[in-house]
Amino acid sequence: MNIEIKNIVESLIFASEEEITSKQIKEVLDGFGQKASVNEIDKTIDILNKEFAENNKPYSIIKIAGGYQFSTRKEFSFYIGKLFTEKQKKKLSVSAIETLAVIAYKQPITRSEIEFVRGVNVDYIVNSLLERDLITISGRADSPGRPILYSTTKNFLKILGLNSLEDLPKLKEINDILKNENVEGITEADIELFNSMTNGQQTTEQIEFIPNEFKENEINQEIENREIEPEDIEKVETEIISEREDENLND
Repeated sequence: MNIEIKNIVESLIFASEEEITSKQIKEVLDGFGQKASVNEIDKTIDILNKEFAENNKPYSIIKIAGGYQFSTRKEFSFYIGKLFTEKQKKKLSVSAIETLAVIAYKQPITRSEIEFVRGVNVDYIVNSLLERDLITISGRADSPGRPILYSTTKNFLKILGLNSLEDLPKLKEINDILKNENVEGITEADIELFNSMTNGQQTTEQIEFIPNEFKENEINQEIENREIEPEDIEKVETEIISEREDENLND
């Protein structure tokens, strides 16, 4: 690939505020009559990274959230962290991290399923994760009341420095570390949470029994008894299911 195209590729990645894909780079090049395939662009980025390494540059181009982005090398993170200390966002609480982990590994997942795994109410935490753009509403479950499903966002991948969810460490690997190493700040409760997610004691497959216990005809009968307006049926279905879930959890 010629030097001009290589420089264009580098400048596009450098100037982009968000990660940029090879396809997007190709579209820009095509618009100016510069022909290059996606594969050629990927190879060009490999060449650029090789040049950066040979010249001992403090940065490289990494693949993140499905695209490319400039990133400083790890050994300079301390200095950069000092520069941006005041701009850093408030850290997530342990509870928020645990909830985010459940969503990341079990997505798409409903709020009641998250609460079943964690054993506590997660309303505030889920709303906080939504505000931080770490999770998003990804649809509705095919169960009575059509509860909302939550999944992680592209921003979640970027913050963790991951290209895709496949890059997440396996739960079994995390569990082995927790069991075999003395990790600072990890409590017995944390280990129990990861155990429940890895040994099948509390999984989304088993959680499905909760909404399935509420037969559709029973819900319809209760709606009729309450004389609900048609436009409010979905809302009331959700309330009924939530009430019965609470009863089950309290039994």
